[in-house]
Formats: sequence, structure tokens, C-alpha cells
Amino acid sequence: MDSLQEYNRWKKSMALQDKPDWRKSVWQLVNSIVPFLMLWGLAYASLSISVWITIALAIPAAGFMIRMFIIFHDCCHQSFFVSRKANAIVGKIVGMLTFFPYEQWKNEHSIHHATSGNLCRRGTGDIWTLTTKEYAALSVWGRLGYRLYRNPFVMFGLGPLYIFLIGYRVNRKGARRKERMNTHVTNAALVGLMGLLGWLFGWKEFLLVQGPIFYLSGVVGIWLFYVQHQFEDTYYERADKWDYVSAAMQGSSYYKLPGILQWITGNIGFHHIHHLDPQVPNYHLPHIHESSDELRNVPAIGLQLSLQAFRYRLWDESSKRFVGFKDL
Repeated sequence: MDSLQEYNRWKKSMALQDKPDWRKSVWQLVNSIVPFLMLWGLAYASLSISVWITIALAIPAAGFMIRMFIIFHDCCHQSFFVSRKANAIVGKIVGMLTFFPYEQWKNEHSIHHATSGNLCRRGTGDIWTLTTKEYAALSVWGRLGYRLYRNPFVMFGLGPLYIFLIGYRVNRKGARRKERMNTHVTNAALVGLMGLLGWLFGWKEFLLVQGPIFYLSGVVGIWLFYVQHQFEDTYYERADKWDYVSAAMQGSSYYKLPGILQWITGNIGFHHIHHLDPQVPNYHLPHIHESSDELRNVPAIGLQLSLQAFRYRLWDESSKRFVGFKDL
């Protein structure tokens, strides 16, 4: 069976299960945004008691911010509502709450789905990944730059600050007018919203509440994106051998999380299914996973095993696996 036939087979098998249900979508909006706002308010109120209570409340609030991002993510895929207009409206609003410009992220992420695992089309919407040969050919400064980028303290420590404050505040090269305008409008709206909240609550108080939520959700978000494709026996091929279904099934992890974490992360751990069919709303992913032996029996990565991803730095084309710098 060729690649197109295999893809069509999967699309046909999911056709009855990939349609958005507006009732589930609306309920997900309610059970994500309302708890987030309540926790934000409690965190602010707790400042009069102890800043440590505020920070403790920021942890679950960050979880709900991640859940809001998954809604934004589904809107970008046009999978949260049937209506494209509804997806765009909700996506832009929730995108502002999570600090992401809708059009820019949607376009970058579409490229990620179309090129994931393709060694000839890296560089847009993905983690910077070099092969062992490419790394060996770099200058000393080039190697240092790559090592810094892949260092966990840089990626997960400085990464959230860069993404939220710099990366998505400017337009990418070649962006069209609609995308550029949406980025500018999102930035202006964020400045206005942050200014209003700072004026209402006080800048110190606002930053003590929003800062930890902002940072923690960013760290977890980067980690989820990282571990979904950066595991030892993932999938990378040159363009002439690259295959969409193989990239989805072999190159996107099934991140098996405890129930509460699976709910908070909007089922994004079923990433192999998401890459097979991005049109599936997040709330349908578990059911589809259980409905197929092929999908249910893919290798799973649990919390403990996922920590090994910190060791993976370079892709070895000869052995088709990730290796660390010490393995060179």
C-alpha cells in the first residue's frame, strides 16, 4: 500500500469520529477559562496573606492556561468548531489570553505538520535538530550555539521568555499581510490588556500573579512539544524517502500521562493520532485511540521514560536514532 492509500485509509477510518461537537467545544471553553480566571483572582487575593500561596495557586492556573492553549491549537487546525469563522474568532481571543498571534502560529504550525520528520524541510515550527554529520561540519562557534540551544537550562529556562516576549511579537520572514496585521493587532491588544490589568491591580501585584503562570505554562508547553518528537527511535528521513503516515505513527509520540495531566493537556499526548489527522478535536482523541488496535498498541512514553529525552541532542542517520553529544 503506497503512502497516499495508507493516508486515505486512516482518514476514512476516522471520518465518523473527527467532527467537532459544538456542545463539547463550548463546555471545554467554560471548564478551561472559568477555572483559570477564578484561580487568577484567588492568586491575587492571596497576596495579602502570603506570596507563597500565590505561587502555589499559579501552578494549577498554569495548567488551565495550557488547556486554553490546546483550544487555541485546535482552532488553528479548524477542528474546534465546524465554522471557520467561529474557529478564527475563538482562536484569536484565546490566542490573546495565551499570548500567541492566531495567524502566525496557525501558518507555522501547518508547515510543522506538513514537514515533521523531513530532514530536507526543517526550520519552521519545530525544534532545531541537526544530524551528527551536520554538527561535525560546524565551526567551533556553530557547535557552541547549537549546544547552548539544546541545553535544558536555556531551552526550558530562557525559552518561555523568548517565545512569549520576542519570538511571537515579531512577524516571520515572508509573512503575508493578513498574518502581519494579526500579529500587530495581537501585540497592541496585549499591551492594552496588560496595561489595564496593571492599572487596576497594581503592576507589582499583577506581575506577581501573571509572571509565575506565564512562565510555568511556557516551560510545560515547550516540554510537551519537545517530547512529542524528540525520543530515541523517532522518525527522520530525507525527502525522497519521507512518508506522512510513517512520520505521524513513528515520529510523533504517544505520551501516556496520568488522567488529570491528560485532561489538563487536552489529550495532546495522543500526538500520533493528532498528526495522522489534525482535524480531530482534542476531546475525540482518546476514543479514536481505543477504537483501533494499531493506534492503541503503538509504543508509549510514560513520565519516567520521557525524562530520557533530555539526553537526545543529534539525529544519527546511520543508526536512525537520537544520540547525545557524548556519543560522538
